[in-house]
Amino acid sequence: MQESPVSGTASTLRRWTAMVGLAATFAITAPAFGAEAGGPYAQAIDTLADQLATRFVDPATGRRYADMLRTNAAAGKYDGIGDARAVAQTLTQDLQAVAPDGHLRVDVAPEGVPVQGPAPRGPRRVVLSPGETAPGGAVRRGSAPGPSLAPLDLPSVAETKWIADGVAYLRFNQFAGEPASVAAIQAFVRDYANADAVIIDTRTLARGGGLAEMDALFPYLFDRETVLVEMAVAKDGPRGGPTAGANTLREVAGPANMSVVQHVAVPAGEHRLAKAKVFYLTSNRTRSAGEHFALALQRTHRGTLIGERTAGANHFGGIEPIGAGLVAFIPVGRTYDPDTGKDWEGAGITPDIEVPADQALDKALALAKQ
Repeated sequence: MQESPVSGTASTLRRWTAMVGLAATFAITAPAFGAEAGGPYAQAIDTLADQLATRFVDPATGRRYADMLRTNAAAGKYDGIGDARAVAQTLTQDLQAVAPDGHLRVDVAPEGVPVQGPAPRGPRRVVLSPGETAPGGAVRRGSAPGPSLAPLDLPSVAETKWIADGVAYLRFNQFAGEPASVAAIQAFVRDYANADAVIIDTRTLARGGGLAEMDALFPYLFDRETVLVEMAVAKDGPRGGPTAGANTLREVAGPANMSVVQHVAVPAGEHRLAKAKVFYLTSNRTRSAGEHFALALQRTHRGTLIGERTAGANHFGGIEPIGAGLVAFIPVGRTYDPDTGKDWEGAGITPDIEVPADQALDKALALAKQ
């Protein structure tokens, strides 16, 4: 499926939000690879090296990844590995050893799942992608994200309720942008419009995702147009980078080789929640789009972050088929604070109030009642 690159269309937003971090997972049995000289994955490794050298968010690091892969391949490191999953895990470990990245990884392509693209001025991507966290445990900062066994139909909006008198509660599993989750946010801002405080819980995220849920909620939390964060992607790589289009993404001037957009909150007509206190609960499983959400609230002083430092998975991108039954998540851009230019890759985002994750809700409730 291809999307028009024309600026000013909703398709541009879809390309940007897809690149924030793909949210679905899969579980499959890996096909076996032979072990002949060079291996049937030699071309896939070379393709991966090319993609990283030309498209990785940091060009110098991308070239280091590519040099490592080609050196190892030439030395025969991958020749005797006879299983696709083992190849993918070895490549991921080698890449992370060069420079840790919270999204960069190689995995086995899911059988029977179509690949979208090539989309003009945007990355191709597999509809279902490797997971970002294991449901039972956290991803270490700077480590490769492990495979997730979370159900593919896991709803993005996990729970909404009155958790205390005047305090509305909203918990996320992910930010997949499915119509049901956007509808759930629309119902939330309608049903809890008179809340004195809103608690947003991302402590148990199964994975990241995109901007759709945020863009359904932010118009009700802000009473004036507000720049949240900036996002930058290389402008002139293969297939290039997308340009701004929807009313929440505004193209702004940036370096000559970069396409830069601001993510903007555009107020809705309903302003009652704009006066509510906002508390955002974090853990070391809060990652990717969950961290984008956290920075947007923190830097605008619209919400108080409570909990643990987040996972540190910043660089967004898409899933690329590289051949031989393998795919790779190629990070091509970053999200950052427009005031400082800093992002959270590897470091995570430090909450305003640091407490163990299992104490964050109690702390938020105590502050909400003050």
